[in-house]
Parts: sequence; C-alpha cells; structure tokens
Amino acid sequence: MRTLMLDEAADPDRAIVWNDTRLLLLDQRVLPGEERFVETHDARETAEAIRAMVVRGAPAIGITAAYGLVLSAMQHGANWKQGLAADVEILAASRPTAVNLFWALRRMQAVADGIDGEDPVQRLLVEARAIHTEDLLANRMMGDLGAQLIEKPTSVITHCNAGALATGGYGTALGVIRSAHMQGRITHVYADETRPWLQGTRLTAWELHKDGIPVSVIADAAAAARMAAGGIDWVIVGSDRIAANGDVANKIGTLQLAIAARHLGVKVMVAAPTSTIDFDVPTGEAIPLEQRAPEEVMHCGGQRVGAPGVSAWNPVFDITPAALVDVIVTERGVVQHPDAQRMRLLLSS
Repeated sequence: MRTLMLDEAADPDRAIVWNDTRLLLLDQRVLPGEERFVETHDARETAEAIRAMVVRGAPAIGITAAYGLVLSAMQHGANWKQGLAADVEILAASRPTAVNLFWALRRMQAVADGIDGEDPVQRLLVEARAIHTEDLLANRMMGDLGAQLIEKPTSVITHCNAGALATGGYGTALGVIRSAHMQGRITHVYADETRPWLQGTRLTAWELHKDGIPVSVIADAAAAARMAAGGIDWVIVGSDRIAANGDVANKIGTLQLAIAARHLGVKVMVAAPTSTIDFDVPTGEAIPLEQRAPEEVMHCGGQRVGAPGVSAWNPVFDITPAALVDVIVTERGVVQHPDAQRMRLLLSS
C-alpha cells in the first residue's frame, strides 16, 4: 500500500474510488487532520487496509472487499480462479463481525463461478460497481424512510460513524439524519466521541459539519445526561450485523446508550441495509465480536494515557437486544419493535 495526498478537499461520499487498475481508499485513520488516500493493488493489500481501519463500517468493508477481488483477478491472470479462491479467505479474515463483508464475498464468488470464457476482470468489476451503486441507493431510501418516523423537530444522538465514510455514500444513520435535517425534522446532532478510535469526534462531526448540520461532540459517558436534560427524541445508529431476531451488533457503547434511552423515554432507531441482516444467526449471542489490541484503549491521539503495566479490555462491538430497539430501518421497509417474526416478514414484503 502507498498513500496519496489530495489536491482538493476530501468528499465523504467518495471515500472508495476505483481508478482503472487500483483501488483508492480515503484513509479514515488520519481524518480530519490529514486528508489522503491509501492505494491498494491486490487483495492482500486490500485486506490489510480493512484490518488496519483505513476503511471501516460494514457496508464500506463489503464494497472494498468486492473491489479487492477485482484486483485479485487482475493479479493472477490465467490462474485467476485459484488465486481468487485463496484471496476470498484472506479478505474474509480481515474483520469477523461485519456481515456485509461475507455477503459481498459470496456475491462476487457466485459471479466468478459463472464465468466461462469471458474476461473475469470486467465481469467482476461490473458486479463490484453494482454492489457499490446499490448501497448508495439503499442509503438514500433508508434516509427517506427513517426521516418519516421523526414526527416533530428534535435533537438526536448518534454513536460512532454510520455516514458516507462507512458506506458507499450518503450513510445509514447519518443518511437518516441528513434527510431529516433537510426536512426540518432534526435541528441538532450530538455525536458520541466513540472511544478508542474517536470515530464520532473525528469522522461523524466532520461529515455533519461539511453538510452544514449543527453538531456537538459529547463524551460517551455524557449521553445519558444529555438525554435526561431533554430535547432528545431519538438515538439513531447503524449496525455491523443484525441477527434474525433483531438483536443488533454495533460499535461498543451502543448497548449502554440503548439502556439509558429506554429508561429516559428516548426512542432507538437502527438504520442498516438488508445485507446487514444475517438470518443464519438466530440471536445476537451467536454473532462473533471482534477484539482488538489493548494498546488502543491505553492510547489517545497517539499518546499513551494509561499507566505502564496496566492492561485493557477492548471489544469493538456489543449486542443490543431487539427489545431495546424501537425500529430497524432498511431499504425494503421498517420493522417496528423487531422480533424474529417481524424480521422474516420484512423480506417477504
């Protein structure tokens, strides 16, 4: 991988860019202080970019992996099928919780299996671009559907970053916020800082500020107090995987936010495409939750803040039970008070 500095201001809606024979990823590790792209040339580099958090957010990870398999076919030439099969495994191991990753890999593999005599690179590129475009369209649909649920002007709280940076464009949770703000339904956004990677402070606030949406960053521990102070009708978040019964895996801290919201009479909305729903997983207990290095918690802004010799527990995600979720918004419709039966009805509608 190598980095490329930008000649113009970064556009969150163009965080994943296919450029002829290479993939360009807006480096989310250094935003907003530095705006640069990371360039990948094969599936291994693409998997490393995913693992290293150059790109993050379940839909964005799936799109990136799809393009990674296009690079795989380019790299392996006449032996592309064998090479692609190995690269699927490498990409699948990069982030275990984001179900969109596995959904995109299965979709690309199905296309590869059907290729006979035609140029695999072009055929796979068509599919990767379709995955990218479909995600953007889904996000815009979710934005409209979610906005309609917000009945009167209000402030909201969001957690982590479920915006354009985390998707193929527009965003899931931030897509709802963008649409609702344009309609006068959301007046102010409080963005949890989201330790330890500070996605709320660095990414969500940056996106919203670029859009001209009033935003204030709050410490993760301040969210309950802000809800108790009044004026917050909704918590709006995304998801990395939703179980068949509606349990939601999302950034660590979502569970405590949902518990506080329920106690304080604030509704919880989860916005995610149907590709995030894993009907092979019956409940949240079966979702694998990624653990990352303890050093991430012991550092902040590149400086060590923890005492030497002290350890840390660093889960990336937690599970919010469906009972604490008021509504799940997808591009195919909304699920009020989700449970297994209502989730199944979503796909049959």
